[in-house]
Amino acid sequence: MRIAVVEDDDGVGEALVDALAQVGHAPVRMRRGADLLLGHRDIDLALLDLGLPDDDGMTILRRLRGVSQIPVVVLTARDDERSVVRALRAGADDYVVKPARLGELRARIEVAARRRTAATAPPEPEVIRSGDIVVELGARRVEVAGVEIAFAPKEFEILAYLVARRGEAVSRQELMDAIWGDAYVAISRSLDVHMTSLRAKLGRPEAIATIRGYGYRWGS
Repeated sequence: MRIAVVEDDDGVGEALVDALAQVGHAPVRMRRGADLLLGHRDIDLALLDLGLPDDDGMTILRRLRGVSQIPVVVLTARDDERSVVRALRAGADDYVVKPARLGELRARIEVAARRRTAATAPPEPEVIRSGDIVVELGARRVEVAGVEIAFAPKEFEILAYLVARRGEAVSRQELMDAIWGDAYVAISRSLDVHMTSLRAKLGRPEAIATIRGYGYRWGS
């Protein structure tokens, strides 16, 4: 991906450029928010610092969202909850506090890009068949071997999310973020309870595979 590194600190900026280039990305160094506003059409994702020399990064983010929906990962030293909430509400896809571990940062970049791609991808078919399981997304109906099964709203949303990404590994955090709306407030225990109930109602142990230490995959 072409990734804008919007950072006024040369040491941090160059380190990020080198790290991203080493894993195959094409980083573009930017030192001001105005550079991002002018050049956003030529990039795929932005790493945005909030402490910029020409304007506050939060203002830049709001202006960017008025003209573009490219993924934005905020990377900043501000670790207070108010800044996190403001950035996410302004349209950031993720929020990472410095100093960032490079492995985690790369993973968050990939998730943010995948989420935006999914949001702009062609719609999934309304009816998805997997073995003897039939999921009607629009009608929110599920049949197993011809028998309709009743699911609670969150159970169905988890099922629909996994089925739509059949064959893909979906992390627990991504699933919580998608179903509960914000990974910062999602409760891990809620996912466990809903997953246990969902599997029991399906009665197909092979349908949802657990990937130890990561998440799940629709495996039917």
